[in-house]
Amino acid sequence: MQTHLRQAQPYALGLFRIVIGLLFACHGAASLFGILGGAMNGGSIPVGTWPGWYAAAIQLVGGTLVALGLGTRVAALVCSGSMAYAYFTVHQPEALFPLQNGGEPSAVFCWTFLLLVFTGSGALALDGLFSRTGSARDKDRASEQAPSVAV
Repeated sequence: MQTHLRQAQPYALGLFRIVIGLLFACHGAASLFGILGGAMNGGSIPVGTWPGWYAAAIQLVGGTLVALGLGTRVAALVCSGSMAYAYFTVHQPEALFPLQNGGEPSAVFCWTFLLLVFTGSGALALDGLFSRTGSARDKDRASEQAPSVAV
């Protein structure tokens, strides 16, 4: 059983990353474009408004990168930091606990993205596609340069 779970782990992590990235990107799209019931049901945040517009841009771009698995660790770090900032500047001054101050989504996204910084993208990621290509090229070069041993 443990062997099967271990073999499925990269795929579970990949699906987790995709879902979290898409959910985060939807928050950004809702705020930037007023879709999906965002920004007061149909409105959008004016361009350049601090910090809301920048947070929404990070959500859309960072969430999309995480969902695609492209630059996952860096994108997840930026997303985690933006949610930590949101929690401590917007929610935490209202009350101590996330349940009291409405900051649960910010806290959960913050810790979720921080986890992805340490775990990486898992399976089904563009990161893996590019790294496999690069590592295959490096292995080919290494085998070309390795001395032949006569048997």
